[in-house]
Amino acid sequence: MIRNLRAFGAAVGAVGICATSLVAASPASAAEFTTYGNDVNVRAEATTQSSVVGTLPGPTAIDVECQTNGEYVDLGGGVGSSWWAKVPALNGYVTVAYVDIPESKLPGVAECDSDEPPPSEGDMTVEDIQAIVPEKVRDPNRIAEGLPNLNAAMNEAGITTPERKAALVATLSHESNLEYDRREDGDTRTYGGRGFIQLTGDFNYGPAGDYLGIDLLGDPDLAMSIDHSPRIATWYWTVAHDINAMADNLDMGAVNAAIGYPVGDGTEDAARCDVANRALAHFGGSGTFACTRPSIAGMPNPRKVSPEEFAPYDKLLVRASRQGAQHRAAQ
Repeated sequence: MIRNLRAFGAAVGAVGICATSLVAASPASAAEFTTYGNDVNVRAEATTQSSVVGTLPGPTAIDVECQTNGEYVDLGGGVGSSWWAKVPALNGYVTVAYVDIPESKLPGVAECDSDEPPPSEGDMTVEDIQAIVPEKVRDPNRIAEGLPNLNAAMNEAGITTPERKAALVATLSHESNLEYDRREDGDTRTYGGRGFIQLTGDFNYGPAGDYLGIDLLGDPDLAMSIDHSPRIATWYWTVAHDINAMADNLDMGAVNAAIGYPVGDGTEDAARCDVANRALAHFGGSGTFACTRPSIAGMPNPRKVSPEEFAPYDKLLVRASRQGAQHRAAQ
């Protein structure tokens, strides 16, 4: 779980706009969000190098038409975002780094760019999995049982291109053998690995449950249910992290680092990268995934967490860290 705190402050612009109010009529399809911080610039394009067309003097409600991936805005401490909200009423873009949400990408808002790679046709099937990674298929019937809900969650999360599907298959085949109700072998911890993506740690169970509206801290086995396991996987993939962007860049090293298992001697990273490349070819993609993990400094924090938002999980994180240290000492 990411613990970095929100930083405040932005470059000063020229045109003031009343805080906490919408400045003009917006499209009916727009989604409303609120900015935070003072003197937040509105830019003509999704980059700090473009001209300033306005300034938000304080927290301001904005109607967002769509979002685009542009220059990464670093607020310090690993906090920031490369996504920019297009606000027609302001005739420009506001960095999502200063939108009052924990995610680095606006939830439920379409991307502005029209050159998004076309989705590969059809949902994943058991036959796809058997063709890509036969060595990880333990129970074809169990995989078939969970695939309809997994496919639905993938479609909702935009995991539909060959690159994104390949990265997810490589990850889930190694995490859970693509079984929705998988419990990590030998793991008796209350918040040990469960489900498609092997959600681990109370610091993950808490935020995932809050996002999905279920009590995962009180009933962690919900993470293995056929209804929740797929959505927990895509929550981790697109909300807790922005792994779609890593897959788009054919960067399996970054995907593996975001999943968060120990690098060890690199054997596991190489195995997952191999599956990703097999899956990419199977789904009709082109190119080759890179396998080398980036440095920590090169991986910006994909979530923006304020002290108030983090408080419920702070003690849980400390406790989980202690438990991990005790477990390693006992080995």
